[in-house]
Amino acid sequence: MVRHVTVIITAPDEESAHMIANKLVEEKLCACVNIIPGIRSIYRWEGEICDDSEVMLVGKTAAVLSQVIVERVRELHSYDLPEIIFLPVITGSGDYLDWIDKEVDLQAAGDDGEI
Repeated sequence: MVRHVTVIITAPDEESAHMIANKLVEEKLCACVNIIPGIRSIYRWEGEICDDSEVMLVGKTAAVLSQVIVERVRELHSYDLPEIIFLPVITGSGDYLDWIDKEVDLQAAGDDGEI
């Protein structure tokens, strides 16, 4: 079972990214969210190739909160189909991983939060 994950989310601009990051930390869904401005995304949307500037969010959290985070980001995000991707944390600094557990609300996941 994966205990911790990194969540990657893209946003259209820094203002949107800041709002989403702030809510995820404020609501104890992520311990930390990094905002990385100036990324360029090339993707296919509705049959056309798009080339857009975006901002990337990288959040650190507990795996059990994944579904709650998906639902919350969908509520906050301006995109019809926001990127919300979770990557497992295989290992890391024990102290840092313990800090994540202390900073997030593990109870927010309910009974079905495991991935």
